[in-house]
Amino acid sequence: MNAIFRIDGSTVKTSPDAAGPWSPIMQHGSAPAALVTWAAENIPTAVPMQVARVTIDLMRPVPVAPLTFETNVLREGRKIQLCEVKLLAGGTLVVRATVLKIRSARQALPSGIADLPVTLPGPDDSRAIEAKFSSSPFTSAVAMRAARGDFGVPGPGAIWYRVIRPMVEGASVSQAVRAVVAADFCNGTSAALDFREWTFLNADLTVSMAREPVGEWILLDAESTIGPDGAGLAMARLADEKGYFGRAVQSLVIERR
Repeated sequence: MNAIFRIDGSTVKTSPDAAGPWSPIMQHGSAPAALVTWAAENIPTAVPMQVARVTIDLMRPVPVAPLTFETNVLREGRKIQLCEVKLLAGGTLVVRATVLKIRSARQALPSGIADLPVTLPGPDDSRAIEAKFSSSPFTSAVAMRAARGDFGVPGPGAIWYRVIRPMVEGASVSQAVRAVVAADFCNGTSAALDFREWTFLNADLTVSMAREPVGEWILLDAESTIGPDGAGLAMARLADEKGYFGRAVQSLVIERR
């Protein structure tokens, strides 16, 4: 399948399949999340490092249109690198992200330090689902299997996600990209409101990881909290088949359709 993005220097050509559920001309949040993570991972480091945190602020709706990107190293160190990635549409800033990398060095940890195991059904034992109701072209880029609940159905949910389409042409899908693509589905995994009557798009996304995930499947074990004044919060524990490895948080903007 064709990639969601094609890169030429600092210019990004966007596939129509980047579109999300809220508007056919607005990207799904997973698409720019994947793009900024890819850009950050391509910034050289002095020593081997892994992505520990991705924080994305969606400054404006990200159009399904050509973009440009800018990268900058905010802090270069022996143990961490903090970098900034900006996405612009027609010269207007639409995404500002910071990505924290931490030196990757195997540690002799005390016994008993291990991932919290996943007690939910794994991807092979979970029910295959599709998010047809949302009319989101980007869902063609992921496979979904429900371990608990269902996509878009009100209430907490736990869904496995697997990227099945290239995000950036000519680039393999990194483990960090797999995690952030899944993480932006947090609000749909744990919808607290009826999608047919309400919108609850996210204004940001923060993904924190204690380690890189392994394998292709990422679990979002998610729940949402809705406040009375138009704000909400979607949160998820992230896991792979080895165990839980991270957290994702989205700030939601709540509106009746």
